[in-house]
Amino acid sequence: MDLWDFIVQRWDRLLPEAALHASAVIQCTIIAAIAGVALGVAVYRSPAGSALATALTSAILTVPSFALLGLLIPVLGLGVPPTVVALVLYALLPIVRNTIVGLSGVDSAITDAARGIGMNRLRVLTRIELRLAWPAILAGIRVSTQLLMGIAAIAAYAKGPGLGTEIFSGLARAGSANATNQALAGTLGIVVLALLVDGVFVLIGRLTVSRGIRD
Repeated sequence: MDLWDFIVQRWDRLLPEAALHASAVIQCTIIAAIAGVALGVAVYRSPAGSALATALTSAILTVPSFALLGLLIPVLGLGVPPTVVALVLYALLPIVRNTIVGLSGVDSAITDAARGIGMNRLRVLTRIELRLAWPAILAGIRVSTQLLMGIAAIAAYAKGPGLGTEIFSGLARAGSANATNQALAGTLGIVVLALLVDGVFVLIGRLTVSRGIRD
């Protein structure tokens, strides 16, 4: 059986797994975006704080995903909890770093002018700085999402949801009938999802970033 026939025969199983994979990645990215932007906002004015936040989130990425899941399973058990925690932690670095870079790059003359017309610190942050830093923040979220698409496949090790189940099952049956097709189907499914989600981010960028900033 060739790969296409295998995909057609297992479509009713692959489609729900793809939906679960995309859902897990998107939800974890949203959680990481909220936490990462909040952390970036908290430290961007402090060089030491910015360096510490970047170093800590960078250190997380040095931990192999299998090792991190292995450490989380005894505490959180199998399934969704260790998957969510691991994916959120891995997604933080690009978001935190880009938030700090974006906010630090806002022209001080603009913020001084905003304060000059009576804006308080919170209004300057929400109405000026975050809006100008949004393209950089969105780029960080986009990078994190693509990163998680691949890492989420490892979640099958912890009985997590997604297409990683197909990859692990295929590799475990290496040499048997359709084992390669099963692993390839899961892998190609993740690639397709990554491309589709990246296209959504391009659309979000066009809708939320003003033409003046893009140009």
